[in-house]
Amino acid sequence: MKVDFTRWLPAIAKDSYRKTALSVVGVAALGGLALAPTAAAAPVTTGPHQGAVAAIDLATGKTAGKAAGKTAAPARHEDQPIESGLTTGSATGKPPAGKPSRDELIPHGIEGAQSRVPLDDAQLANARAIVDAAKKTGVGDRGAVVGVATSLQESKLYNLGHLGAYNDHDSQGLFQQRPSSGWGTPDQVTDPEYAATAFFTALKNVDGWQNLPLTAAAQTVQVSAFPYAYAQWEEQAADIVQQIW
Repeated sequence: MKVDFTRWLPAIAKDSYRKTALSVVGVAALGGLALAPTAAAAPVTTGPHQGAVAAIDLATGKTAGKAAGKTAAPARHEDQPIESGLTTGSATGKPPAGKPSRDELIPHGIEGAQSRVPLDDAQLANARAIVDAAKKTGVGDRGAVVGVATSLQESKLYNLGHLGAYNDHDSQGLFQQRPSSGWGTPDQVTDPEYAATAFFTALKNVDGWQNLPLTAAAQTVQVSAFPYAYAQWEEQAADIVQQIW
């Protein structure tokens, strides 16, 4: 598992739709999007830090026109972070018909300060893959919250390829699973459906995981050096699962 992957964001992201590999350029600046496991984090409501935006633009080639002295084309709408209940806090009250309730999604209450990050289309697509796998494997909406929160901690819901010098051993994918530890081949662990299914299969082998706090359930599967870091994403993970369940 990744040792503290919240420090490094999508230097290399495998988009399941566009199959685009991003450059490693600007990876250090991308750390501005992350929050340390012990930080008392406030909700993110204004989008990524400007340094992180610049690094993402550079990695994806959006600044090529500027570098050549040209006016860069405006970013497409789908490339923009999504500001909604997923990033600013969900509305309280009765959930929409067919959606799980807050009590079902967070049965044990949240633990500690909560973190939030803006979400783009690639992240939402990966979240949907995790939720779909949760349904197929039978872990339900609570399992989906554990899975989404774990991926938010490990990769910010980006399907990451190998990060070269920044990689922890051979950790890759949404859950930073290691092929050398038996999680599958590099191609498998960077396939969102496979990775999520593998995570939930392992979660189901944790005795009584449904009755454990999220961070304990996630840590039993992930064996992270920062076992309490998963707790900070429980609220946003619940919002995501409730919206797309």
